[in-house]
Amino acid sequence: MTTMLGLSLAGRSVLMVGGGDVTARRLGRFVADGAVVQIVAPELSPRTAALVKKHSVQWRERAFVDDDLGDVWLVHTATGHPAVDRAVARLSDQRRIFCINASAGAHGSARMTAQSTSGDVVVGVASEVSVDPRRAAGVRDGIESLLEAGRLPLRRQRASGVGRVDLVGGGPGPIDLLTVRARRLLAEADVVIADRLGPTAEVLTELDTDVLIIDVGKRPGHHPVPQHRINELLVEHATAGKRVVRLKGGDPFVYGRGGEEVIACQLAGVPVEVTPGPSSVTSVPQAAGIPLTHRGTASSLHVINGQGEVSATTLQSLSDADVTTVMLMGVAALPEFVGAALAHGIRDDLPVAIVESGHTRHQRTTHSTLGEVVAVSASVGVRNPAVIVFGDVARAGLLTRDGSHSGVHLS
Repeated sequence: MTTMLGLSLAGRSVLMVGGGDVTARRLGRFVADGAVVQIVAPELSPRTAALVKKHSVQWRERAFVDDDLGDVWLVHTATGHPAVDRAVARLSDQRRIFCINASAGAHGSARMTAQSTSGDVVVGVASEVSVDPRRAAGVRDGIESLLEAGRLPLRRQRASGVGRVDLVGGGPGPIDLLTVRARRLLAEADVVIADRLGPTAEVLTELDTDVLIIDVGKRPGHHPVPQHRINELLVEHATAGKRVVRLKGGDPFVYGRGGEEVIACQLAGVPVEVTPGPSSVTSVPQAAGIPLTHRGTASSLHVINGQGEVSATTLQSLSDADVTTVMLMGVAALPEFVGAALAHGIRDDLPVAIVESGHTRHQRTTHSTLGEVVAVSASVGVRNPAVIVFGDVARAGLLTRDGSHSGVHLS
């Protein structure tokens, strides 16, 4: 029977006997754990030598002797000579020092596990009877994939007293466009403060029933929870020791007010990190087969908020054939924006594409021109959420929805 223990090696002496590639593979883990590592070996392999130099590890350039065990908490022996490794393991037993025998694990009193880390959860896998590293690694990889996908119960069951906030970009909508880190953070969350857009509806059904979900989603003309209150909610729950995820559509730092939320947490002394997500700026046009830059057609990108004023910089980007202009939150503002552009002398045949509900089953793309887009969008009933693309790349998508070429050439 093998009993698995979590041992802290921080500040404790670990002796590695042998300087070959097995030592090189294991050395990094001991160093990462904070162990004080010493190596005893007549010579080092190139890989081990490089790591010894990198981590300033003490190397005794000779064969192992009994006195090397004088002040050691753990021994790892991998000399390449089974008889020597068995002798080191036997002597370690006599000194009541745990020993990992890399050449014959069954003869050691300790074993290395195939290890995986997800946040602050560490999973180790070992064979109970015979030593089978490949089998253990395979099981570890299977568990790791579930951890990364947020498919295992990662929430703390004991209050740690230390809360934190993670701003998570949910991307344009499909749950499989969430990053691996985003899925893990959601699985760890005690509180999720969620926007309306992005993968909210689908991903929240995966959470434990006792996770507190706070809907702060904004709709055009309807902001039930003002930004200052959202900032307060983040701080309140985190200072109460909760793991808080602020789930946003797109990317937190692209028209998501993520910067304001980070500052609020920092001022309150709350640990905060940001996990990026695919912004609708790029991902929604991509879903319609529209490349925002294309060799020979457009090499620059200008992004604007439709709720803002039409600036001189924006008018300049519209007049430059080498620039693609992308507008977010612009459906209601489209008539005023187009009027200002035409009044400035922007050509009325400038291609325009409106992509609604990108990456969802409701996705629809409307192609038009600057001179006609207001009437066309009204006639087809364009609605939010939508991304509007101005520029020659918007003439038609390079790819159809099924990935085949549309036959339209942009240049």
